[in-house]
Amino acid sequence: MSKSKQEPVVLSEYEARKTAVVLARNWAALFLLFLIVVFSFSGGAGFFSATNLQNVLHLSTTFLILAAAQTFVIISGGIDLSIGFVMGLSSVSAAKIMQILHAGDNPVGMTILIGMFVGLVVAVPPGLVSGILIAKYKVPPFIATLGMWGITNGITLHICEGFPVGFLPQLVTKIGNGFLFFILPGKESWMLIRPDGLSGEEIRSLTRIIPSSTIFVVVLLLILWHILHNTKFGQHNYAIGGNEDAALRSGIHVRRHLIIVYTLSSFLAGIAGVFNVFQTGIGNFTPFTAMYELYAVAAVVIGGASLSGGSGRIFGSVIGVMLIATLENGLSISGVAPFYRFIAVGLILILAVTIDQLFPKLISRRAAA
Repeated sequence: MSKSKQEPVVLSEYEARKTAVVLARNWAALFLLFLIVVFSFSGGAGFFSATNLQNVLHLSTTFLILAAAQTFVIISGGIDLSIGFVMGLSSVSAAKIMQILHAGDNPVGMTILIGMFVGLVVAVPPGLVSGILIAKYKVPPFIATLGMWGITNGITLHICEGFPVGFLPQLVTKIGNGFLFFILPGKESWMLIRPDGLSGEEIRSLTRIIPSSTIFVVVLLLILWHILHNTKFGQHNYAIGGNEDAALRSGIHVRRHLIIVYTLSSFLAGIAGVFNVFQTGIGNFTPFTAMYELYAVAAVVIGGASLSGGSGRIFGSVIGVMLIATLENGLSISGVAPFYRFIAVGLILILAVTIDQLFPKLISRRAAA
């Protein structure tokens, strides 16, 4: 009889532990839902409108790519502080080539393709050099990527002479700011690129559905998710971040893997830079106050990755980016002063790191109870 009375207690302790683990792992997603509900009331119809939600997704594109890049690096046990300035180098280089070719009356399609290619190629060496320094010469990732942070920024400013690079083909922004569908009520609909010749009233009444940037980034993130979760490369990444010595003893080529990880991170930053050209129509160098790399780190940590390595998810990083973007957008629409937004993001980051530190203890305490 005593044994049967104890069984419900054991079950309730197990359920409590399971619930605590689920909440700790998914707190960011739950908090994001909470913010959406709160800002739906405080921000009024402006926040929850289709236009605003699509704008949040569209403007988050580059941050989603940078966060995905940082996810691979942080899971491996490192950090990449150079991705924000690699993004600027790629953006300026791509735009400069497009500007030169466009001024020479070259075909628009060729101009854009060559500019894209150059923007992606110049993003590879910074990550490759950082990876070699970290993997072969044991330079701490913080120092190696911080050095590349300064080098890429100096090269970028030399190329653009401290000014954004403009005068690009108009097709660039049409592609970057396209939508899957453009619908003019009672008239016509178009796909991907908005037609020319619309009056001001027609533009205001034009319905835009699903930014093309969102489609692009979803496809890219699905590819990266597959690499991280369904390939040997992804499993080796988790193994190295969890215990580099054990990974080395198990036969994993740790040096080669880390070089590839940092090269991949830099290449993804290059993709973000090229896409930034398509969104803005200019080549933007990265200002020192932008802190793109720190926002990417914050998003990855908020999404559940551990700064000590060995854990993290692409989907979690997406949640982290959207949480920060929603918070900033919602506070702005609600009329909150800008400096409070920085405070709010900082508090959430501290909360995320605190949960990261307490989560293993939470499991052990429950298990020992």
